[in-house]
Amino acid sequence: MPLIESDIVQIVELSLLAWEPVFKSFERVLGSRVFHMIWPDWRKSQAEGVEGACKATGKYRTLVAEVDGRVAGFIAYELKGETGEVVLLAVHPEFQKRGIATALNQAAHAEMKAAGVKLAVAETGGDDGHAPARRAYEKAGYTGLPLVRYFKDLR
Repeated sequence: MPLIESDIVQIVELSLLAWEPVFKSFERVLGSRVFHMIWPDWRKSQAEGVEGACKATGKYRTLVAEVDGRVAGFIAYELKGETGEVVLLAVHPEFQKRGIATALNQAAHAEMKAAGVKLAVAETGGDDGHAPARRAYEKAGYTGLPLVRYFKDLR
């Protein structure tokens, strides 16, 4: 279902819970020093980014999954000509592994197709923290292209 303004608080809260393992993984991979250079306060920056995307209705379309009246997950995507790009996808840890991410991807794909999109794109990390996201995208039919991004502390 489409996002309504009152969903945003729950979306931000679930995104922080869902992405906590991701940021812990980033810190393990990068080391604490580099990690904190990039994300001095990941919770604050993540909350602001998610809220900003939800409110940027002219740029992003956000769909919400509910279970028993609670926001269980969300997906935000952007239309770029004939390409639709998923920019955010998260499912509350209590509701993971129930097909919610797949259903959100399918709903977004249906809307993209209706808008004339020919290619859907999503990006996620290759670290352990992103394993659930990779499974969700693969289950939704995406084909992964391994990429590597390097970081170096120059201090």
